[in-house]
Amino acid sequence: MAFSNLAAPTDLKEGIQGYQPAPETVIAKEQFRDDKFGVFIHWGVYSMLARGEWVMNVEKIPYSEYSKLPGGFYPSKFDARQWVKQIKASGAKYITITSRHHDGFSMFDTKASDYDIIDATPFKRDVLKEIAAACHEEGLTLNFYYSLLDWGRDDYPRDPAIAHTEKEREMYAKYLDFMCAQITELLTNYGPIGCIWFDGDWAKIKKPEPGQEMVIDFDWGYERIYRLIHSLQPSCLVANNHHRIPIPGEDIQVFERDIPGENNAGYGRTSHVSTELALETCKTLNKSWGYDIKDDNWKSVPELIRILLSTAGRNANLLLNVGPQPDGCIPEESVKRLAEMGKWLSANGETIFGTRATMLKPQKWGVLTHKDNKIFLHVMELPEDGVITLPFTLKAKKVKDFANGAALKFKKTKKDFTVTLPEWADATVDYIIEITL
Repeated sequence: MAFSNLAAPTDLKEGIQGYQPAPETVIAKEQFRDDKFGVFIHWGVYSMLARGEWVMNVEKIPYSEYSKLPGGFYPSKFDARQWVKQIKASGAKYITITSRHHDGFSMFDTKASDYDIIDATPFKRDVLKEIAAACHEEGLTLNFYYSLLDWGRDDYPRDPAIAHTEKEREMYAKYLDFMCAQITELLTNYGPIGCIWFDGDWAKIKKPEPGQEMVIDFDWGYERIYRLIHSLQPSCLVANNHHRIPIPGEDIQVFERDIPGENNAGYGRTSHVSTELALETCKTLNKSWGYDIKDDNWKSVPELIRILLSTAGRNANLLLNVGPQPDGCIPEESVKRLAEMGKWLSANGETIFGTRATMLKPQKWGVLTHKDNKIFLHVMELPEDGVITLPFTLKAKKVKDFANGAALKFKKTKKDFTVTLPEWADATVDYIIEITL
């Protein structure tokens, strides 16, 4: 489905108008772009039901019953250090974990609610604090996912019958205070945080007219929220999985289950891809975000590597999800795949980490990444004529097979630059050519 770049027909001015990132934000955004690969963690009391994080909503479980789950939540095998080591072994540079999902349960010690892991469970351990400490030890950046909507709280305005009324405004004013109190805790009690990653904006979206962008029908108070984040930690980036054109005050544009510029998953409500913000694709290892005991639809390691190449080749990051089990362990199939990705990245990470992809859009044969005086051609489909053609000329000093260092034949003209692939070139996963300028 194609979308235009027409402005949404609304008078609502969202976010921080005239937003100019602070120097710390600019530096953090470039570091985020360098990192290229992170691991998403969806974990909460919903894991006990083993049917995904949306189980309460999908199966229409009354909140009065669902809210009893925390009383039995005791992930006895949870080990934050083990988690972080397993994730670091994948080559990932950062972790984004659910601090509070749509079910409203907080996976951290919050004073803004008793519906949290300390007050409502027998486990009584702040898992986010333990993960923050482990990330600090291992040198990984920690980000927090935070849900804007809530399926349980009385002050979250869910009833469409009160839309645009004084009652809705009064309710949301209290709920906004609650969210800001929790965001303050997350950015005060857990050390340096790389990003606050919002989700749920789409709950207040109106269906657009043909040829128009999605219309926001609700004031989330983004100016207050975004200013709070930037004031508490100027180097903390703001991401919002709203599927719309980025809002002033945001630093990362998110693409759920999709590659920037595509809409194969159907979530994208805009064709816009920012050239100013950092970009991030979030995808799952199987089909589920939260733990689903029946989901055996695991992506293969070659497929996962190619997804990483596809995002890096579009100047974007990949945030790859795991859904831990209720006992506190990351599923074995997830750990295996992360480890295999780590092996590939240990050999080829130079062609991914710290690179950019602004010289050439993706081609039929693959993608191009570059860093300093190096260009890397990631060939994922061998051309029939055995030649890679770049539509610009280069002053190359050397062209070689990245894996074995063998020199490759190349030719430059005033209009293009060609590399002849060797007979041993294998693009089953990725054949990498290194060009030194």
